[in-house]
Amino acid sequence: GDLTASIAAAKEKVPSVTAELEAMDGKITQAKEDLKTAQDDRVAAKEAMAEATVVREKEAAAFAAEKAENDANIAAMQNAIAALERGMAGGFLQTPTAAKLRSIVQGNDDMEDADKQELVSFLSGEADYAPASGQITGILKQMLETMQKNLAEATEQENAAIQGYEELMTAKEKEVEALTEAVESKTALIGKLGVAKVQMKEDLDDT
Repeated sequence: GDLTASIAAAKEKVPSVTAELEAMDGKITQAKEDLKTAQDDRVAAKEAMAEATVVREKEAAAFAAEKAENDANIAAMQNAIAALERGMAGGFLQTPTAAKLRSIVQGNDDMEDADKQELVSFLSGEADYAPASGQITGILKQMLETMQKNLAEATEQENAAIQGYEELMTAKEKEVEALTEAVESKTALIGKLGVAKVQMKEDLDDT
């Protein structure tokens, strides 16, 4: 009687353990898919960080070069205005600053042609300064104001870009951290499910 009962119990047990094994396989497959997604997402997040860093470094270098040039041009312009206001036009025209100013003026596409010609001929020593002194200084002051405004705008843009980059990095670092935790927990889960599956199989073999 006992043997019959245990055979009957075993027969009942086999389908339920088989069903549990199938369910376990499903869980393992799902956990492996989740693990792969987390790993891929983590790689993508790190790549996005690296890419953003390359872009930021290029932007920072471009801004640094632009700022250095602007600072030099602004200083040349301020020196010129100061010299002219002190009535030292003749001496000033012999300086490297005057030569630098001439190249700044020649490279400036925003100026009116008449103003540009007047300045270039003055800076080349071709025009007499005295009659148009106020006008020359006025044009230079206008140019100086535009340069300072452009530099302020470029600085503002650079600061905004720095802030945007830092915010992106903070968000991505958090994302990488969360994905690393997911990778670790999914890896542990796959191990745990694997052990449980082996025990189930042994249980089924013992039946």
